[in-house]
Amino acid sequence: MNAYMTQSDPVRIDDKILMEAVLEQLPQKQAKRLAQAEGIQFSDVLKLSLEYRCIPRIEHLWGFPSLVRLDLNNNLIEKMEGLTCLSNLISLNLSFNSIKVIVGLDCLQKLEVLNLANNKISVIENMDMLEKLTHFNLANNLLQDLDNKFQNLFTLNLFGNPATKNEEYSYIIRAHFPKLTFLDYRIIDEASKSQALVKYQTALEEIGTEELEEQMDAASGGKPRHKLHMDAFVEHLNGPSLVKSMLKDDPEAELIPCVPGVAPLALTFEKDITEQCIQVFEIGIAEHNQRQAEVNAFFSGQTQAIKDSQQRAMKILANFELQHKERFAELQQLSESDEIKDKVNHCQAEMDKLCKELMAEEFLLVGQQEDIIKLFDHNISEMVENFIKAEPVTFAQCRELQDTYHEKVWEIAVALLENVAKGDQVEDMPDDVKILFTDRDMVMDMLTGTHDNHQMKINDREALLITRITDWKQDLLKKIEDQEIKQSRTRISDVHRYLDHLKQQLEEFQ
Repeated sequence: MNAYMTQSDPVRIDDKILMEAVLEQLPQKQAKRLAQAEGIQFSDVLKLSLEYRCIPRIEHLWGFPSLVRLDLNNNLIEKMEGLTCLSNLISLNLSFNSIKVIVGLDCLQKLEVLNLANNKISVIENMDMLEKLTHFNLANNLLQDLDNKFQNLFTLNLFGNPATKNEEYSYIIRAHFPKLTFLDYRIIDEASKSQALVKYQTALEEIGTEELEEQMDAASGGKPRHKLHMDAFVEHLNGPSLVKSMLKDDPEAELIPCVPGVAPLALTFEKDITEQCIQVFEIGIAEHNQRQAEVNAFFSGQTQAIKDSQQRAMKILANFELQHKERFAELQQLSESDEIKDKVNHCQAEMDKLCKELMAEEFLLVGQQEDIIKLFDHNISEMVENFIKAEPVTFAQCRELQDTYHEKVWEIAVALLENVAKGDQVEDMPDDVKILFTDRDMVMDMLTGTHDNHQMKINDREALLITRITDWKQDLLKKIEDQEIKQSRTRISDVHRYLDHLKQQLEEFQ
């Protein structure tokens, strides 16, 4: 419980609480007239204030499809849920609660104002769909790191988070959010924004070229390059890293280029291997972009299917709510027990009908989602399979280059060993190499070990790429399937909670 609330028993959201909140927003005379004469239609309400009510859970908001502002601040809420039906919401206030994780906002694509101040949030996540967000308040939470993907922000408040203790915090924020005008309750003037850009860019130059590129990518709204390379499973393949890794764990291999005639071969070998790695890299990036486009299309289709289903469910609920209020009003006017019993039975029958209609809609949605997931599984599996088939060709060429290089070096080494055995003088060769070539077995072992080491490095890098992309596909599909099961269970649970609420209303007449 936050410090501004007095101790009280938790209060669940029900029709009575909702009606009280709606009437409190109206002038007293208008509220009384509407309540007694015309009635209140929740579907027409645009603003709802439920603050300071000790509410532990967000629920029973199905009847407010037109809502554009919702205030649930200063309550006991621990989980963000029950918001998917509020697709027209523009402003949401959940400050001064006990929320730990940001979830359940995917359907709020019109949201412009979000207040999550004074909660227990440690990570900014699950907000990719909030492209219209302009005012974001996360003050006094537990954020350790900052996220700069909200390029349209006008106001940002992160005051009181551990991340703001970083000396560069204000400079980073001002440099990375081009439209930001207010930061932590203070206006940002153009002079300070320019100063931040200069200071932050200077700091980046001191860090190094690679981090500079990543930060500038992030500042422009793109994915950091190293992150992109990692996601494509081709990190460090756009240069000589593979060749360098071959030599790093094989110090004796450094002696081979000192043998006369080997140095030009070594340079050509390194150049050819690097070119093959760059080819792998370019294929990997292109394939990643195709996979990402497929993933984006899948989530877009999945979201649209859910949105369409919710709209159909809301129409069913709206029609039911309208008729149920009339039946309930008639029930309150009855006095004869038989008539009351008949009306209650009628209400229960209509509730059963509602349950069947909503469950039918849920089963329809589940079927659609299964088809979408099945198609996505087929498409993404085909992409991964094609990528796995393409990459071994390039790695096989790396192995062939290694075999050719090894054979040529072997020929040069054998010839040199024969000359040394004959006592011929060998010029232009370091003394340690001359000593090495007095032991034929040692030279042969060194060449064989170096060749095997190089081939192992190539094989390991190929195996790593294939293993990671295969694991990525399996993890992604499992996550999607698990998420769909979880969302379906949540939707079904919401339906049953709503029906339980209706049944409780009828119990007073039984």
